[in-house]
Amino acid sequence: MREVIFDTETTGLDPKTGDRMVEIGCVEMIGRVETGRTFHAYFNPDRDMPVEAERVHGLSAAFLATKPRFAESADELLEFLGDAPLVAHNAGFDFGFLNAELELAGRAPVSLDRMVDTVAIARRKHPGAKLSLDALCTRYGIDRSHRVKHGALLDAELLAQVYVELTGGRQIGLGLIDGPAEAVPVLDAAPAAPWYRPAPDRPRREPRPHAASPEELERHRAFIAGIKDAIWAA
Repeated sequence: MREVIFDTETTGLDPKTGDRMVEIGCVEMIGRVETGRTFHAYFNPDRDMPVEAERVHGLSAAFLATKPRFAESADELLEFLGDAPLVAHNAGFDFGFLNAELELAGRAPVSLDRMVDTVAIARRKHPGAKLSLDALCTRYGIDRSHRVKHGALLDAELLAQVYVELTGGRQIGLGLIDGPAEAVPVLDAAPAAPWYRPAPDRPRREPRPHAASPEELERHRAFIAGIKDAIWAA
């Protein structure tokens, strides 16, 4: 199954109040294995960059002023995303900005049915624990020493590794299961997701008894007695 892990950087917290997306980074995975294909772009937001936001990602208004506007790269981005499930950390935030930019560019929004939120998965898997990307990298031993500031592509690459760990570890990508990947339920993925296909109902079987019957024990004794030169009889 093809999935796209992505992250965004923005001018603030709310696109409804005029904040804009200034960077997006996407990583392609097939069968939970990175393919090496990525998409990365900076965007001119046509507005100032608040100091608080610049401290987080280091992107200045002067730097972004030389970059294309989102609408100029929208088609290329949508082609990369395709119809794959989209994985993000605190995904509602990233989807909000992505769809706000698509609306401004006159494009249709990305369906929320495609959203996979790694924060929600981590909350179910590690209740009460810290759920930031840094905390999850530490939990799973993922090297983030090169992450001085937030960066969309770098964070998407780190999240891809975290996502694999959250959903079962590296054994997912070994290809030991016959049939298409879409038929395999995704561990801890949102049950409502359209690509989630649970196994069909099967008749319930009563547990099998594991104690040997008297007849089986007698046959075993007779079998052992018939073994010549048994090493345990020496």
